[in-house]
Amino acid sequence: SGVLGGLVLDRRSGETPWRAMFLGGLMLGALVVTLVRPELAGAELETGWFGMIAAGLIVGFGTRMGNGCTSGHGVCGIGRLSQRSIVATCTFMAAGFVTVFVLRHLLGVL
Repeated sequence: SGVLGGLVLDRRSGETPWRAMFLGGLMLGALVVTLVRPELAGAELETGWFGMIAAGLIVGFGTRMGNGCTSGHGVCGIGRLSQRSIVATCTFMAAGFVTVFVLRHLLGVL
């Protein structure tokens, strides 16, 4: 399960401390960046809160469905010469290429 899922759903495994520290570090890191470099915190979003929540859920679903995230497969998996990670990374890249081609050249969106 994911970091948050393991923290919330699997408290008996003994992994709660590192999961809580990891998630706390993500939030603390964002706070530190906001305080040290406030100009970086002023990014404007093209979507509202509903879009952000939907995007997060879709990414989480894809990560679960793909048995890992794109960077995990691409960096760690390929580094271990995992066939599953090599195929997954090639699939991610191909889907990205096709998406950009369709949006930019066929639909003229980008």
